[in-house]
Amino acid sequence: MSFINYAAREINVKIVYYGPGLGGKTTNLQHIYERSNPKQKGKLISLATETDRTLFFDFLPLDLGSVRGFKTRFHLYTVPGQVFYDASRKLILKGVDGVVFVADSQEVRMDANVESMRNLEVNLTENGYDLKEIPYALQLNKRDLPTAVPVEEMYRVLNFKGEPTFEAVATEGRGVFETLKAVAKQVLYELRRR
Repeated sequence: MSFINYAAREINVKIVYYGPGLGGKTTNLQHIYERSNPKQKGKLISLATETDRTLFFDFLPLDLGSVRGFKTRFHLYTVPGQVFYDASRKLILKGVDGVVFVADSQEVRMDANVESMRNLEVNLTENGYDLKEIPYALQLNKRDLPTAVPVEEMYRVLNFKGEPTFEAVATEGRGVFETLKAVAKQVLYELRRR
């Protein structure tokens, strides 16, 4: 559902970072924001409540190439991690062009990963999308922790369609740009096919 601004010769694309609470979605966007060219990015906007520090959606446009002479501007968002904020999650998915699922590698968070993955599929369906069709990447975050589930096990449980999968430590920036590039490449491919 990209938006074309003919006056500015820009295609605006929306990528949403989805996953369980405290899994690293906001950390991913903060890392990307901090390392992006100041001339090519907008403001990083965070919304939070008094009771939950993870109720953010971050907005970050990035220029990552062109399609048919139009610049491509990527807008990156996170969803609140807690299922309590499901209405916000659905709203943020409206008009999405690509999704990054940020999974928490800690063993105690595997059920939360699975629940969030199911929630993503349901919310995409309610917005008229199919996770099997939409550009999508899986990030296995927090790989540096001693309680991290083996990659093979996480892939077996969370892999949805053979999507590009990346190990990451978002607090250090490891795997962050690789994940973004993988989903951005898929989005650009889809735009060029239209």
